[in-house]
Amino acid sequence: MKNFDRKDLLFSLCGLNCGLCPMRLGGHCPGCGGGEGNQACAIARCSLEHGKVEYCAQCKDYPCKRYEDKAEYDIFVTKQNQQKDMRRAMAVGPQAYRAEQEEKVEILRELLERYNDGRRKTLYCVAVNLLELQDLKAIRNKLTEIGSLPLKERAARAAALLQETAQKRQVTLKLRKKPPEKNKRTK
Repeated sequence: MKNFDRKDLLFSLCGLNCGLCPMRLGGHCPGCGGGEGNQACAIARCSLEHGKVEYCAQCKDYPCKRYEDKAEYDIFVTKQNQQKDMRRAMAVGPQAYRAEQEEKVEILRELLERYNDGRRKTLYCVAVNLLELQDLKAIRNKLTEIGSLPLKERAARAAALLQETAQKRQVTLKLRKKPPEKNKRTK
């Protein structure tokens, strides 16, 4: 979107953790306000109309009608913690939250480089997004203990540790996909 630029490309205007999105990691999206890409965003237009706020929570009208309904379905990145993450970012400050996100991005990159057997990218992205940083650090430490197992076994162990931690925290590590609409045409 013209005239919509942001400095923080890891955490979106509306509270999504863009730095943990598989589309961003794959180079298919520049992130919220990062230039060419998915810029046709009503929230970006709203930011421009409200003084170019960097995060919705900085707007005098937040939370507005856009946040009345909890996001029921995810996109490429989960929306499950969108408002919680926005509150956290505003509570600790954008720079401190960014530092946490950078640590999470580093952990995600490690998971993808060392423990991905080609079938775990979405799981790792969702897990790193939804689990707390201290849990992810503990999992990282446990993974360093497994040594040089074959990739398939390392991937299975990483997935199991993430799932076990998620279960303890009562977190579901799946994207919530919108069910396909049934054919509405009548005969």
